[in-house]
Order: sequence, then C-alpha cells, then structure tokens
Amino acid sequence: MSYDNDIHSPNEMVVDTDEYVGVTDSEKEPIAIISPDNLDNEAEQLQDLPMANDFDAMKEIIFPHLHEEPEIVEDVVNTWTVEAWRSMSKKEHGPVFQAGGFPWRILLFPHGNNVDQCSIYLEHGFEPASIPDNWSCCVQFALVLWNPDDPSLYTHHTAHHRFTKEESDWGFTRFLELRKMFNVPWEGGSRPLCENETANITAYIRIVKDETGVLWHNFNNYDSKKETGYVGLRNQGATCYLNSLLQSLYFTNAFRKAIYEIPTQSEESMGNSAYTLQRLFYQLQTSDQAVGTNELTKSFGWETRHIFEQQDVQELSRKLMERMEEKMKGTPAEHVLPEMFSGKIKTYISCVNVDYESSRVEDFWDIQLNVSGNKNLLDSFKDYVQVEKMDGENQYYAGDEFKLQDANKGVIFQSFPNVLHLQLKRFEYDIQRDTMMKINDRYEFPEIFDAAPYLSEDADKSESWTYQLHGVLVHSGDLNAGHYYAFLKPEKDGWFYKYDDDKVTKATMREVLEENFGGEYRTHPANHLRAPLQKKAPVVRQNSAYMLVYIRQSRLDNILCPVTKEDIPLHLRSRFEEETALKEAKRKEKEEQHLYIYVKVITEQTFKAHGGTDLTSFDADHAEDEGAPKSYRVLRSSTMEELVATIAESLDLDPRKVRLWIMVNRQNKTIRPDQPIMDLRPTVEECFQRAAAHRDQFLRVWAEVAEETTPEGEAVWPTYQGQLNGVVVKNDLILVFLKHFDVEAQSLHGIGHVYISKEKKVEELVPIIMKKMGWGDKLPSDEKICLWEEIKPTMIEALKAKQSLKAAELQDGDIVCFQKTTERKGDRNILEKRLGLGDKQAVEELPKKADRFDDAREYYDFLHNKKTVKFHAHPTRCNPEKFPPFELVLNSKISYDVLAERVGDRLGVDPTHIRFWTVNSATGNPKTTVKRGVNQSLQLILNPSGYNQLSSSQRTDAFYFEVLDMSLAELDTKKTVKITWLSEGITKEDHYDLLVAKNGNIEDLIQVLVKKAGIPDEAEGGRIRVYETSSHKFYRELPREYPVISMNDYTNVFAERVPEEEANEEETSNFIQVFHFQNEPSRVHGVPFKFILIEGEKFVDTKKRLEKRTGLKGKSFEKIKFAVVKRSHFSKPQYLNDDDELWNVATSDDDYLGLDHVDRTRTLRNGVGDLFLR
Repeated sequence: MSYDNDIHSPNEMVVDTDEYVGVTDSEKEPIAIISPDNLDNEAEQLQDLPMANDFDAMKEIIFPHLHEEPEIVEDVVNTWTVEAWRSMSKKEHGPVFQAGGFPWRILLFPHGNNVDQCSIYLEHGFEPASIPDNWSCCVQFALVLWNPDDPSLYTHHTAHHRFTKEESDWGFTRFLELRKMFNVPWEGGSRPLCENETANITAYIRIVKDETGVLWHNFNNYDSKKETGYVGLRNQGATCYLNSLLQSLYFTNAFRKAIYEIPTQSEESMGNSAYTLQRLFYQLQTSDQAVGTNELTKSFGWETRHIFEQQDVQELSRKLMERMEEKMKGTPAEHVLPEMFSGKIKTYISCVNVDYESSRVEDFWDIQLNVSGNKNLLDSFKDYVQVEKMDGENQYYAGDEFKLQDANKGVIFQSFPNVLHLQLKRFEYDIQRDTMMKINDRYEFPEIFDAAPYLSEDADKSESWTYQLHGVLVHSGDLNAGHYYAFLKPEKDGWFYKYDDDKVTKATMREVLEENFGGEYRTHPANHLRAPLQKKAPVVRQNSAYMLVYIRQSRLDNILCPVTKEDIPLHLRSRFEEETALKEAKRKEKEEQHLYIYVKVITEQTFKAHGGTDLTSFDADHAEDEGAPKSYRVLRSSTMEELVATIAESLDLDPRKVRLWIMVNRQNKTIRPDQPIMDLRPTVEECFQRAAAHRDQFLRVWAEVAEETTPEGEAVWPTYQGQLNGVVVKNDLILVFLKHFDVEAQSLHGIGHVYISKEKKVEELVPIIMKKMGWGDKLPSDEKICLWEEIKPTMIEALKAKQSLKAAELQDGDIVCFQKTTERKGDRNILEKRLGLGDKQAVEELPKKADRFDDAREYYDFLHNKKTVKFHAHPTRCNPEKFPPFELVLNSKISYDVLAERVGDRLGVDPTHIRFWTVNSATGNPKTTVKRGVNQSLQLILNPSGYNQLSSSQRTDAFYFEVLDMSLAELDTKKTVKITWLSEGITKEDHYDLLVAKNGNIEDLIQVLVKKAGIPDEAEGGRIRVYETSSHKFYRELPREYPVISMNDYTNVFAERVPEEEANEEETSNFIQVFHFQNEPSRVHGVPFKFILIEGEKFVDTKKRLEKRTGLKGKSFEKIKFAVVKRSHFSKPQYLNDDDELWNVATSDDDYLGLDHVDRTRTLRNGVGDLFLR
C-alpha cells in the first residue's frame, strides 16, 4: 500500500514516503504530545541515538514492532558504498547479497525517479528467467543513507512488504531531497550527508515467517478454494452478518448433516427455506467459487430493502433454528437441534433459614453475557450466576406458612448444550447519550474453558464439561456502520480460518483471540525508541467479538463428524448435477455461438394461428404461442439446401415442396416476405449477410409449401420460376396474405395466401375470399365484404373496389384484411357511411356493448393499445376471498370512468363505489389511491407523465381495488381515521379504518366504530373512550366534542371501554401513565394506557388490578418487572417491590409506571421493521 499517490516505482508501483509503511490510518497519530517535565529526559535520549555503523543498535530504532508479530527467520545487514554519486547513471544496482536463502540488492535512482529527490528501493536479485512462479517472501526492511566518515550523520526509512514475482521491488521514491545531500551541513552536524560525492546505503533485511500464506497479501487473483480448501459467501449488499452465521452453522457438521436429513424431495421449491439451505450447504461443500445467498434470502421472503439492512444476528439465528426445527418434525432428525444447541437453566429463589424454594427450569439456545464491567468470559459467567441476597426490606414472601424470609435469588445452569452459542452484549443503551452504543472494552475469552463451575450441584458431571473454541464472530465498526466476519475451526485439530464474505484465509491464534478482544491497541516499547518526542494517544480497536461458538470437547468427534457426498440427499445431488450439466451446455453454447445462427420460420399454420397484427410476433415463443415463429439453430456454414431439408423434415414434408422467402424490415417497421430464395447453394451466413439488416440477430424466413407438383414430384411455383439456364423469371403475380376480422367472434386471424395479378381489380379478391371461407358463390343481398389493407398496425386503409392492385400499390407480402358486414337502412348505415367499399368517411358510431368492435379499424386500434391489467382486492380494505384476483384486457386510451365500468361489470358492483390503488413495484403492496380525473387515460394512470421516484416505483400492469360502502363523491366528504380497538385489556388489538364525516366529532367516530367493529353500543356495553399515543407513550384522551378534522395524522389512535374501576371514580382522581419497555426505558413497545392510583395500596394489590386492567395472564404477567420511570431520558428505572406503595413512589405528575418485559414484536436495532423468515 502507499500514501504517495503521485510517485511510482520502476515497476509502476506506488511507494511510500512515510517513515513506516503498514500502519493503518487509525494507528497514525500526527500530533506530538510534549510535557515540560520530560523534555530534559527526551533530549538525553536524542543524544544517545546510535551511530549508523552500530548495526545491532540501529535495529532497535529502525524496526518498529509489527502488530502481526510474525516469527523472525533471519536478520541480514548489507552496506553498499556509493562513490561519484553525481556521475552515476539514472539507475544503478548494488551488489547482490543473500537473506533468507534468496538474493537481494539495492535499487538506486541517484538523481531521482522522476522527482527532485533520490529514490532508493529494495528488490530481489533473481535473474528474470530463474524466479519461481509462486515465489513470495515477507520482509521487514530499512534503508539507511549515511556518511561513512561521520556515522552520526544519517537518515532512514522503514517498510514491510510481501515480495513476489509480480511485485519485485518496494521502497521510497522520495527518500531524501537532493539539495540537502551535498555541500549543506546535515541536521545537527557540520558536514554534509553525502561528502565528496560518497555515501553508504545500508539495507537491514528481516525475513519473517509467513505462517498463514497471506501475510501482507494484496489478494489479487487469490483463490480461496485452492489456498484453503474452502469457499466464501458473496455479499448481496449488507449480508455479511448473515454470511458469518451461515458459515458458522455450516461448519457445525452435525447441523449440516441434520439439514440434509430434512425431506425436501416433494417440495423442491425456492420458497422452501429448508430446501434452499440444503442447496446452499451443498454448494459450499462442492463449489470452487464463492456461493451466493440469493436463493436463501428469497425463501425467507426478504425483499431488496432487507438485503441492505444489517439485522440482529441473535434473532436471525434463533428464527432460523425455529424454522429448521419445524421442518424436522416427524423426521429422523427431529431431536437433533435441541440436543445440539439447547441447554437447561434454572431460575430460583431459595430461602436461607427454611426449607422453601421457588424455581422453574427453562430451555435456552444461547446465552447473553455482559461485556461491560467484566474482563473476560469467566467473569461474565460468574456475573451471570451471581446470587442476589434478598434480606432486610427486600425479604422474600415465602407464602402464608413462612411469611417474609431471607433468601437467595439467581439462576444456575443445569446443563449446557454440545454446541454453546455465547452472545456477547457489545451493544447497550448509553444513558448519557440516550442511544445505543457499541462497547469496545477489552474482553478476553479463552481457547478452552471449563463450564462445570456454573452448573448446579445436582447436575450430571460424570462427563467433562470442558469446551473448546470453534468460532469467533466479529463486528468491525460502530453501531450504525460496520462489517461482520468470522473465524472458524472446521476440523478438530486443524487451523482456524477467517471467513470474510467471499474470501477465506488461514488465521493465526493471535488473529482469532488477541485481535478480537477489543480495547486499546497495545503499544510496544520499541516504537517509543523510534520517536521519543512523540507519544501516541491510545487507539481503540474497532473490531471485537460479538458471538462465540464453543463445542464440548468430549463431543467434538460427533459435532465435527465428516460430511461426505453420501450424506447429501440423492435428489439434491441429482438436481444440481442437472443444473451443472445445463450450465455447462449453456457455456458451451455460448462459446460456440459464433458458429451458429438462429433462423425463425413462419408457415401457413403459424399465420393462421396468429391473432394480432402483421404475420406473426417474432418476440413470442412458439412453445407457448402457436402463432409464433419456430426457431432453428443451424450452423452458419451450412447451405440453404440443408436448411430447407431441416425445416421440411420438421414439417414432415418433401424438401422439394418447400420454398423459403426472405423476410425484410420495411421502412414502416413491419416485417414482410420480400422474395423467394431460388439458389440453395450459398451458405446460411451468406444469405443472412445479403438479406438481413445490420441490427438483425437472426434470419427470418417464410416457408411456402407448393400446392401443385409435376409428375416427378417437383414443385410448381406460381411466380419466380427458375429456368434451366439459372435465370429466375418473375411474372405479374403478387403474393398477398389474407386476414379475416370476425365481428361476431371479435377475432382477427390469418386465412392463407393467394397469388393474383397486379392488373386485376380489388373486387376480384372477393370470389377468392368467399371460396376460401366456404361462403358459397354469392352473398345474401344485405351482406357485403369490406376490404382493408394492413399497411402497419396504426394505418389500416379501405381498398377501393374498382381500383387495380397495381394502382392500390399492393406488392409481394402485403396483407389484406376483410370482414363481412350486414347493410342496415337509415342515415347511420355503417356499411355505406363508414365501412362501404371505397368509402373512407366516418359518421357517429352506433351505441354498442363495451369493447365490441364493428369494423376492423377499431379492432386494430384496440390491438395496438391493448393492455392486460391485473386486479387484486386490497388486502386490508377488501375481502380477497369474496373478490378473487382477475385480469382484464383493456384499451390503454380508456378513461377512469370507463375503467371503473369494466371493473364494476366484472365484480357486479356499482362503478362509482370502486376505489383503485396503485401497486408498489418493489414490495407488491398498495401504494397510493388513484384520483379520478375526467381526462385521465388508463395509460396515464399506470404511467404517470414525467420521471420521478414515485412513478418509477409503481407497477404499470396492476391495480388494487376497494369496494366502498359509498360513492367516491361521498367519500370526499369523509376523513379516514385509523383506529385500534382494545377489546380485552391491551392483549387483543383489532385495527379498523373508519370513515367519519369531516365535520363530525369523537362522538360520531365512536358510533362509526361500533357499527364497523360490530360491538355493543355504549348503552349496552359501557362507555367508550378514545385516546392518542405517540412513540408508545400515552399522549392525550380526546373529549367527545373534539373535531375529527383536528385529529393528528402522526399519532396512533386507540379506543377502549372505560374500566369498571374508573367508571365510578370522580374526574379529580389521580392517574399515572403506563408504558412498556424492554431492559432500558428507551426501548419502548406495546400499548400504553392510563391507570388509576389508590392511596395506601400495597403494590402486591396494585399488581392484581394491573393484571385485570391489561388482560395479561399467567406467565406472561409473572415475567413483568414494574418500575417507576421519571420523565427525563437519563433517569434510571426505580423497580418496585410488593410492599411498595405506588402512590408514594410516583410523586410527580410526570412520573410513569413502566412495565419491563420482552417485546415479542420487537423491531430491529435500526428501527426498520420486524425480522422475519417466511
């Protein structure tokens, strides 16, 4: 690396001008801290600096301590005396010397490497042809320039580098300014550094052991699989935390085998998280490249926004375990996860003087240990099982028999799991800052520890409870931004490896332990010798362990059991082998793509099956649409004769009866047959180059089948006949394609093709059409056939009956559309006034059924503008079961009102009672309501004019709809109020959207709620009150006369029956506001409420009223801790005992009663929403 960004070494290497290359930015402290007390002492140290020829003493000041602490292999010192400095050439090499078994030399640019300073480097001394391909050597080195006649005059620079075949030199482009070298006394002396143009350059070489193979590696072209045998996981955006957890679980081999045992052969769906996890583990086990996690996160139901959010690892781990445990039910692996990851812990209160104990035993899957206040892991365990003395005023009530007793309260482990997950609480709430903060304190954890001291006395200790470190999951950074990676030990007696997303490297025990303890970087004494005047302020590490994985030593062989190919489910292997074969085929196809070309062929059958404009749609797939062309992949070098044979064989025809017409792009952007290919000797490539436009990627042809043959079986073609002399003769016949618009069926389809002379009149097509359609020789007197030319989808022109085809400018490949119409007498005769042969005038249309078209031009317009739109019932405002999803094919030019009519017809509801919502393209959820506009078309609604963020995130092919109880016009007079009805204390929440008159009040809102929720009115069920909350705190109760229009849109609105105990109280009664939090008052959640205070009431009785008030029962209520919390954000909760009186503790109107319990719906740390796995 380098800090000198504008200067390059001889090998275009950026070099460093700093005294020491290799420290991170966080370690560099540019400010010298000097105190008067130690100036004299430091001056003495400066006078004691060694001479440049005292090589051993020089090492002490020029070699800084390396934080990697690699083992030193060899130290070598070599001096090169440089003479006649100014007479030297641009580049000079010193003599070769040996260090670490390799040749080295000094590279000198005496006049500077494109700078006005001398440039000095260290480079290996191999001859170019003798450098081993994979050679590397890690070196810490220093270069010292000194006066040989006065060794006290010198300057030096130090660096470390990984030398390779590609990076053969490293050093200092700006070693020393040339103007300071000659004829100028050197710092503190009377002589120049380079005296008489002579100076010594001493190279200090320290070869260090590259234990991991990646010391100071630049990781260019690094192959994790080749170097370590393992592969990493690609980061999708912010999924490094997920990658760390998945690698940890993967290398818990028994867990991997259990995942493989989940039966998924009948549910090979990418929505099945067990199946996608199996696929991920299979790929980690077999792939040579880093593996993606996209399939897995999609099976979780995560959207793009979840990918770019750093989630809570502990929560993710637990939810993933729960999901896999569900999948394992009823399988041989049903009990594997609990046995592997679950232990038992006992919470107890034990009386000291009487035989009475209250306890409960629970399962745990991980342990959260305090980092703050503890030096190491063992201290945290001692803290976890610490016994709390309950005596004095805090005695425990042991029932009516023993009354108040001194007691011990605490937790103790009854068993630990085979795989122990320890969550280190690196993130905690800081009261002073009123925010969550990362704790970077030094916290040590051992490679091996004994868990037996933290087990209960009656625990089974017949087998050792010694645990060995298996994994360290690390967070680097702070709360708001950081990176996650893991150190894992895949084999019992193997190495630890660092898994950093897609990169896997071998790691030393120092990297695993010391570098992840956190705390300050430790300063080495040698570093102070180098700069005695500069004392660096302590620097705190940003990387520290947040999760530890230990495995019970006696179960190591079981947990880290080998996972072979045979352990992988057969269906999974087969599926991947198929996918691998398919990928290989695609890869081979891509490699050979230049040899092949796709030929798209249309036939009479595809034309007849095509129901749109032109002869076909070349973008459609023949496998899904019979009207689409069929594709053939053929060698470019094959002949046209071979192509004809291939097409004929697929059509089950004699090749002699098949003739191919080249299809060309016309100027009006249609694609039509132009002329037949009569010479079949050229190659397909030659034909393609002559016929195709420069943008075409494939050859397009129409395959004509001969209707007439000679006795010898040769085709007789109506036009473009080939003669014996090779000349192609063209007569006056033209090829015309016929389409029929069926008014009754409202369809448009090809009928076939005809050859007709250009000199004939348009009306002479009618008998041909009648014959093809089987309409007899003559139509009824009130019926006629109308003819149109389809010039392009937006240009359909009527043909004049008496005009010749030549005059009508018809040519080969043109399309004539016809329809049969019935004449009606009167002024509004469609045939004569609008659709008659040769009549282009249009009159007012007859009233007709929606989306029914009476003439071809209308239908063509519909085809050009048609759009398939999906409609779904609004998930919360409409009943999806009553109104299942449907699709409508609509003209994109229709208005909002016509759209409502079409949907109303489909649903059987009044169109004025339908409200539409746009769809968020990212989430698929309802976005915004569609405002009714008179001049607003469907096209504008789905594609708002102007590009902005709102329109870009809107789907252009779908709506949500809501069936209203009133018309949209009436709806405009209402205000929508989102309200939560609390029917059972605070335990049951029903959410409603109420429409209340904008001039109404809370009284009106309550009446609407009663009707909407179907609950008894106030006369029958009791008085209802409405109140607002903000940030999970009680805000205000709304008076009955309060105007609805004045309600705040940014608060949450709740409604409940007034509790019976309050109904009889006077308005002057004292109330306290109650809220819920978890551990810290800032972590609020749940439904707040107000609660009546009773003077003189013991809190044991207050809790009974609270239990009734909240509706929380049993264990849910027992787990709650109660505290009085002052309004200040910095106040500490004052927890209450049964003997306390809330009246006396909560003395201020600003005091809250806090209910401290787990947030079952807790949001993520960054507040973006609940973590979920589908």
